[in-house]
Amino acid sequence: MAAELDVRPTKQKGQNFVIDPNTVRRIVRESGITADDVVVEIGPGLGSLTLALLEVAGHVTAIEIDELLASRLAQTITEYAPNQAGNFELVVQDALRVRSVPGPAPTALVANLPYNVSVPVLLHMLALLPSLERGLVMVQSEVADRLAARPGSKTYGVPSLKAAWYADVRRAGAIGRNVFWPAPNVDSGLVAWTRREPPATTASREQVFAVIDAAFAQRRKALRGALRGVVGTAEEIDAALAAAGIDPLARGESLLIEDFIRIAEGLPGIVATRNSGGADE
Repeated sequence: MAAELDVRPTKQKGQNFVIDPNTVRRIVRESGITADDVVVEIGPGLGSLTLALLEVAGHVTAIEIDELLASRLAQTITEYAPNQAGNFELVVQDALRVRSVPGPAPTALVANLPYNVSVPVLLHMLALLPSLERGLVMVQSEVADRLAARPGSKTYGVPSLKAAWYADVRRAGAIGRNVFWPAPNVDSGLVAWTRREPPATTASREQVFAVIDAAFAQRRKALRGALRGVVGTAEEIDAALAAAGIDPLARGESLLIEDFIRIAEGLPGIVATRNSGGADE
């Protein structure tokens, strides 16, 4: 199929196609989707995971940035899953620029995410689609560790905290390199998440994310110094940290999402950063 389209996977688009049927079936199985689910898939590529999803899900909406790959996908579904063709919808667009998804409200996100934009895409979809109840994504192993990390670990940081705003996140397994074409030079991992209600707070998500961004911009800095990038005076910062019950000499890597929320609530003059809506790292 790739030869027919003259497709050459590119690093620029993060293209590594899954070519092992057992792997796509495993992803679908681990995702826990059923016939009641409306699934969003990001980066369907040549359609291997798409076909596996259509075997189980009630509806699949795929978002593909590559127009050449997208042009072949409907034909692939018709050839290999003709009975499910009516349950498939395709959006030809950059997933980071999508502002709405057609069809019924999605309940699950299942995808082999392009590795170069995996975290921004995941956070964007979680923010965009509040109907999503759960998901399973395949990402670079190091990124999987960061998304599922807990406070105090070296991998804990911005992705861990921003994902925690939306959901409970966990590592769901490892994937070898030989199931891809071309084989990547890094290992891959599965990350599962379950949506939870957004935290009750007087601060906006953008304000909380701005505090998180500042805390990790210079990871080794104590919070009192790190937060000077988003709010005016040392007195304001000291007062907010005291109100939140946070040691001013603590570092961001030791705090939970709830701690960052309390800090943001005490900093009404906080300036949201360019990326604080979620599409970063």
